[in-house]
Amino acid sequence: FIKIYFIQGELIMKVLVVGTGAREHAIADGLKDDVELYCYMSKVNPGMSKIAEFKQGDEGEVEKVAEYAAEKGIDIAFIGPEAPLGKGIVDELQKNGIKCVGSTQSAARIETDKSFMRKLFEDYEIEGSLIYKVFDNSEDVSKFLDEFDRDVVVKPVGLTGGKGVKIVGDHLKDNEEAKEYSCEVIDNVMGGFAQVIIEERLIGEEFTIQAFCDGKHLVPMPAAQDHPHAFEGDVGAITGGMGSYSDVGGLLPFLSQKNYDKAVKIMQDTIEAIAKEAEPYKGILYGQFMLTSDGPKLIEYNARFGDPEAMNVLPLLKTPLVDVCKSIVDGNLDTVEFENKASVCKYIVPDGYPETEYAGELIEVDEVAIEKLGAKVFYAAVSAEDDGIHLSGSRALGIVASGESIGEAEKVAEKACEFVKGNVYHRRDVGTAELVNKRVEHMKEILN
Repeated sequence: FIKIYFIQGELIMKVLVVGTGAREHAIADGLKDDVELYCYMSKVNPGMSKIAEFKQGDEGEVEKVAEYAAEKGIDIAFIGPEAPLGKGIVDELQKNGIKCVGSTQSAARIETDKSFMRKLFEDYEIEGSLIYKVFDNSEDVSKFLDEFDRDVVVKPVGLTGGKGVKIVGDHLKDNEEAKEYSCEVIDNVMGGFAQVIIEERLIGEEFTIQAFCDGKHLVPMPAAQDHPHAFEGDVGAITGGMGSYSDVGGLLPFLSQKNYDKAVKIMQDTIEAIAKEAEPYKGILYGQFMLTSDGPKLIEYNARFGDPEAMNVLPLLKTPLVDVCKSIVDGNLDTVEFENKASVCKYIVPDGYPETEYAGELIEVDEVAIEKLGAKVFYAAVSAEDDGIHLSGSRALGIVASGESIGEAEKVAEKACEFVKGNVYHRRDVGTAELVNKRVEHMKEILN
């Protein structure tokens, strides 16, 4: 049962969005017209602070978040980032009688403990897995890599903000360098575990499917493709994501309905397994897949919306987000509708990102001009201060546009990027015909 309030003659709920980035801004933007909105954020997000009552504080201090939620009489809390989920924020909020769009600490292990995720696939014979091993010492790592005759991917077991993964043939020259990095992960307890996962390197095209989950039912969203490399042409360091696109029909130019459905089936089997192994999974499940010659393979799960992929799908949502939230917490999730459009997100970052000398500098954002073009601004790792918007060392803001095609959306998003001034950079190639066709041709080569 959810408490409701009367404001100006209308029934309205109190909803709290936890988190401070562009993903959370997109969530808040999707809720703002239908709820009494509150936010709990570590920095003052320039967009969220305009549309919600907020408190600035560490989202990882879950008891304080729960105290604030109880004080404000919050009905539903929507948890944006992964770190509070890993610290048990949902468990803490539920103790205070607050329902949550977000997974409990044990269910969130699907992201916070990659070895748990891989073992789940083994124990419940879920399709789409890959060859992997978990190690806690350099001797076993060395022995395995000496005998493994393929390129590998090295991952910390725990959370590293999307920046701990290194791939042989991309960031690492060979398996010898993979040994060195694996030892670094173990010795430095990277991600909170003195362990490392070594996986076979898959060849194909990556794609993401995000889904709403109510513990039993899973409703998938349009597929999206992220661009994690820092610089144009898919070169440079792996980042939290430099931009993404989705296509008309909810698929991607290289992704068939058959393979989309296979990926969704993997996700459905996963939430059924989590319910048996841990607790019912409520919230958002993000599946990162590689489309290979053998179909979709699961690279990893996130226990929340992707960033930037949340910005592709949430502006296309036709079903009110508050209604989806109610269905999730009440366990009666059914049909969710999206506009049949394409979308393109381009991330504005400080020059030189992920290494930058411009943290702390002011930037200028002409929101009015961007919105006149039909695009949206979602603020990320910036802070609103008395003199304006300041950069941090991380991604600054996402510019998102939708259209009848990827090309149409890309042109609007690219034009909108001109209205952000300062020592900033963005990947102009995200969503362009040239880059999308490159993905399509690559997939054709693999399948032939």
